Amino acid sequence: MVIAKLFVVFLLLQMMSGFVFRAKGLGMGYYIMSCPMAELIVRNTVTRALQADPTLAAGLIRMHFHDCFIEGCDASILLDSTKDNTAEKDSPANLSLRGYEVIDAAKAELEKKCPGVVSCADIVAMASTYAVFAAGGPVYDIPKGRKDGRRSKIEDTRNLPPPTLNASELITMFGQHGFTAQEMVALSGAHTLGVARCSSFKNRLSDTVDPDLDSGFAKQLTKTCSAGDNVEQPFDATRNNFDNVYFNGLQRKAGVLTSDQTLFASAKTRNIVNGYAFNQAMFFLDFQQAMVKMSTLDVKEGSKGEIRTNCRKMN
Repeated sequence: MVIAKLFVVFLLLQMMSGFVFRAKGLGMGYYIMSCPMAELIVRNTVTRALQADPTLAAGLIRMHFHDCFIEGCDASILLDSTKDNTAEKDSPANLSLRGYEVIDAAKAELEKKCPGVVSCADIVAMASTYAVFAAGGPVYDIPKGRKDGRRSKIEDTRNLPPPTLNASELITMFGQHGFTAQEMVALSGAHTLGVARCSSFKNRLSDTVDPDLDSGFAKQLTKTCSAGDNVEQPFDATRNNFDNVYFNGLQRKAGVLTSDQTLFASAKTRNIVNGYAFNQAMFFLDFQQAMVKMSTLDVKEGSKGEIRTNCRKMN
């Protein structure tokens, strides 16, 4: 109860101090007049969902990332496929995404209170921040006012970073979206939550084991994945807690994905990993700043977007 009250006070302070903040047409207090309960409704919906299933925190954060890296933060990830179009969510890269029902529940409640006002893109963005906080991570606010996009095509998911990239490739891909190497590593820290399927890292367990993988951990992964490609492996030892244990694991050569362990293996990013492993507060600060930045990627404004009444289909 005390934490909840502090959280509300923090949001109010953020709103008061950041009301005039604008980023690409967005505003911290965007719904203060049109739907003042918007943030509370989304937060309560996410909180209830995570109380029932804490593993959804990772899903909601990953959903936001996968949305923003394709055509910007416009809820394109939520659109269902049709007979004439295969949508992003049905790409192999997105089949493991979870939490759609949480977004649907929040949208249904918002449509009752403020019909046609709050975008699905804003719900996804807000849900990710509340998921981070609920899992023990930093509290931060993001600007609102995104419109929902009208495009969702499976071929666009090629813009998502695959789990086989090395540090140089990750720096280049994130750089194309305006992120520094430090911001890329901070965002990668979202893997402090959740799991990876064996299909995404079994290439590291072939006859020639990845030299950047601890031999004991490699044996553990091999045993885990002997049950099949869809078996899940936590990214770190505290899969439901938002902390810096992920970076401690990289120092021990226990990163699950190639794109995880490369952050420590590469001289370009190793010092950043070491800094976050040593100082959790620094990781939290850099992560929240990078997430706010990511939430403003290629947002839709005016006639370029819409406010969907159903997040799964265009109006």
